[in-house]
Amino acid sequence: MANSSSDVTLPNLSEFLQADPYIKQYEGELHRRYRRYAERVAQLEEAEGNFDQFTRSYQSYGIQRRSDNSLLLREWAPGAEAVFLTGDFNFWEKLSYPFTQKEFGKWELYLPPKVDKSPAVAHMTKLKLVILTKKGEYLFRISPWAKYVTKSLDSVTYDWTHWDPPQPYLFQHPRPPRPGSLRIYEAHVGIASPEEKIASYNNFSQNVLPRIKDLGYNCVQLMAVMEHAYYASFGYQVTNFFAASSRFGIPDDLKHLVDTAHSMGITVLLDVVHSHASSNTEDGLNYFDGTDSCFFHGGSRGNHSLWGSRIFNYSSWEVVRFLLSNLRWWMEEYHFDGFRFDGVTSMLYHHHGIDMSFSGSYREYFGMHVDEDALIYLMLANHILHKFYPLCITVAEDVSGMPGVCRSIEEGGLGFDYRLTMAVPDKWIQILKEVRDEDWELGTIVHTLTNRRRGEASITYAESHDQALVGDKSLAFWLMDKEMYTNMSALIAMTPVIDRGIQLHKLIRLLTHSLGGEGYLNFMCNEFGHPEWLDFPRRGNNESYYYARRQFNLVDIEHLRYRQLYAFDRDMNLTEDKYGWLAASQAVVTTLNQADKVIVFERAKLLFIFNFHPSNSYIDYRVAVEHAGKYKIKLNSDELQYGGHGRLIQNTEFFTEPMPFNNRSHSFLIYIPCRTALILANEDIDYRN
Repeated sequence: MANSSSDVTLPNLSEFLQADPYIKQYEGELHRRYRRYAERVAQLEEAEGNFDQFTRSYQSYGIQRRSDNSLLLREWAPGAEAVFLTGDFNFWEKLSYPFTQKEFGKWELYLPPKVDKSPAVAHMTKLKLVILTKKGEYLFRISPWAKYVTKSLDSVTYDWTHWDPPQPYLFQHPRPPRPGSLRIYEAHVGIASPEEKIASYNNFSQNVLPRIKDLGYNCVQLMAVMEHAYYASFGYQVTNFFAASSRFGIPDDLKHLVDTAHSMGITVLLDVVHSHASSNTEDGLNYFDGTDSCFFHGGSRGNHSLWGSRIFNYSSWEVVRFLLSNLRWWMEEYHFDGFRFDGVTSMLYHHHGIDMSFSGSYREYFGMHVDEDALIYLMLANHILHKFYPLCITVAEDVSGMPGVCRSIEEGGLGFDYRLTMAVPDKWIQILKEVRDEDWELGTIVHTLTNRRRGEASITYAESHDQALVGDKSLAFWLMDKEMYTNMSALIAMTPVIDRGIQLHKLIRLLTHSLGGEGYLNFMCNEFGHPEWLDFPRRGNNESYYYARRQFNLVDIEHLRYRQLYAFDRDMNLTEDKYGWLAASQAVVTTLNQADKVIVFERAKLLFIFNFHPSNSYIDYRVAVEHAGKYKIKLNSDELQYGGHGRLIQNTEFFTEPMPFNNRSHSFLIYIPCRTALILANEDIDYRN
């Protein structure tokens, strides 16, 4: 790639402009961003000689064991006066192993093998770097490249534990094909058990992955894997970026988890946090070399005022090396299939989205308030991930709606595959909190679900971990919290509260799944209406694990109605798996009847019918379809097995009439019970083509 900005090939904006003519006035801005990105790529390739090698710097930084068992240690600490290694191997003598200073703030230490030819630092040895600052202070630090950190019960900070097993884990199963329809199960390993404790990677492999497979999800998104000292941070205050959290087990246990998922055909995404870092000093990156500007911006710019964390300096060569290599590490060492990038909105803007209510005005997406260094970093991240791993999936958590986030870099975008439609769960919660059932505005609901950028794929969800946390409520809790502890038995008649809750829980999730996006996400156990919120052990709850768990056991009790919600969620996913509506173009809404509370639409040549009315059922309700033929019900929320009332005959056949209706060529009449959702397929259509 050329070094001169005048020689840089500009992005092809034709499709971008065709899909969104309003972007035309910012065409020059998009060109300028792309030039900066292309120049950055060229600079990295010229200076390092090999972009692949540059982004695999985990192979040359930290501790590297050579073929003769000698060790080479390399660190970047530009603010340090001197660097030393100490640990169990030298009885914690502070200054006996000094590093040699190199160019550009780098330090190196060579350790020959022992007399018996074994490494000078053995597997599971505890270590620390000793940083002598310019002020003459000695600081004990963990290497930023540490692959494993552990904490003893009597310690408040983590230890760097050298991970170099004599028998490395060997993966048995290849990565599965990239899903055409992405159905994500968002999960947290530590809470994935009914027991009041921190659950393990092995528990997840043995007990949770089979449930995810049974439910029809083809992707699991793992939260809180990157090591974080504070458990209650939900993994979003990362201290050690290359270390898999030791509270769940050893690194090989996580590798086995990913390997097991792959054996089931399940794609595995990592929730990666490159938007900020923990402000911890003794076991994090903060003040690593004794300055506040090693990995982060110095001064107030380097502090996130809302999260109390540190902001990376994305313009720094070595920070880019560290973060890009971090992505390659998780892909290469643990065989993850992609990433959900947390806090993208915070990265894209200097204001970090704080006190911002994005209106959709394009002035909000361009200008001096955009952090172009962070934006260029995200482009680089997507470039290397899709270059070296063509099947890699990247998802952006962006609430701002910046145009082009999910367009390819060559088209003028940032290169993500999907973005999360974060407005959808907010809308559902707002409706359940503030609006009576009979006053639901169906037009507003449909607009929220379909208001997404053309040509940019999205993952939609009715609720995620955010809605399950204490301080908010899950959908099931908003619907049924007054009676979930007393009236969820199928051995007694449903009360009005439970009846309403079960029916609306199914309708909300199916409408979101089918109308909302090109992918779907569910947080663990919300599929069956988990009866508790989520709260991690902390001082405010006396360090209790009571709410830091997920009660999968409730699904195994046959007489509880959680089992009915689970069955509906499973069959919803299996129906999508068969017909593939998530991979189809956006739906065509043919009926949006506010008075009747009925929504009808077509997607993937399927017919979706929703009756949200609390009490009105409709006999001989006319629905529009484009394709003539015989239609049969493929999913019916009113079936008894789903907690419904069994008011429809499942095998009924519906034959179209040549009667145009609501701008479609054909139509037919159907009975639609109140609070019921139906999916019908045309028996005369070959859905495999």
